[in-house]
Amino acid sequence: MNYRIKALREDRDLSQAEIAKVIKTTQQQYSKIELGKADISGEKLILLADFYKVSIDYILC
Repeated sequence: MNYRIKALREDRDLSQAEIAKVIKTTQQQYSKIELGKADISGEKLILLADFYKVSIDYILC
């Protein structure tokens, strides 16, 4: 999952800070999610899927 959310962000030339705002968290926390050092809540996962217009299954691999 970590590489998938990073790839989605980088494919759109977005910063971690921009995505952190979308999922209502800090850039530092979002960085930990991308690195696999923190889990992402279901609510934030839904926000990401909606933002990128992909399924949750796609993000989770």
